[in-house]
Amino acid sequence: MAKNERSAGFMVFVDPHGSHKEREFLLLDTGRFWDFPKGHIEKGEDDLEAAKRELAEEAGIDKVEVIPGFAHEIEYFFRGKGGLIHKKVIYFLGRTSVREATISHEHVGSEFLPAAMAIKRVTYPTAKQVLREAIAFLDAKGL
Repeated sequence: MAKNERSAGFMVFVDPHGSHKEREFLLLDTGRFWDFPKGHIEKGEDDLEAAKRELAEEAGIDKVEVIPGFAHEIEYFFRGKGGLIHKKVIYFLGRTSVREATISHEHVGSEFLPAAMAIKRVTYPTAKQVLREAIAFLDAKGL
């Protein structure tokens, strides 16, 4: 029987600037894979509170405009120290004016990348899909 875990995270973007003609999304490098800022929900937190806390802890970003109407959950299985884990992660979408992350000890690097490059860089297929859905959502809303 798999152990259940739940996490929350943010797909954060900055608006176009200077010579960049499109949004850029933040990815974090763990040294093994590239992903969005996310982490476990602590007791007493709701999903959005946890996602904001994780964004601040992992990327040093505490100013984010939450884009209303987007919350997407993914799920997957992986083998952890205690055996098989069934993980559910809810992602929110946010805009920030911060253009550099201050990474935590959990990460070795970070980068803001245009959408197409971010889709290529992010490691896992579920993360690629949620990013595609976020981009389509933003495009449909004209954001």
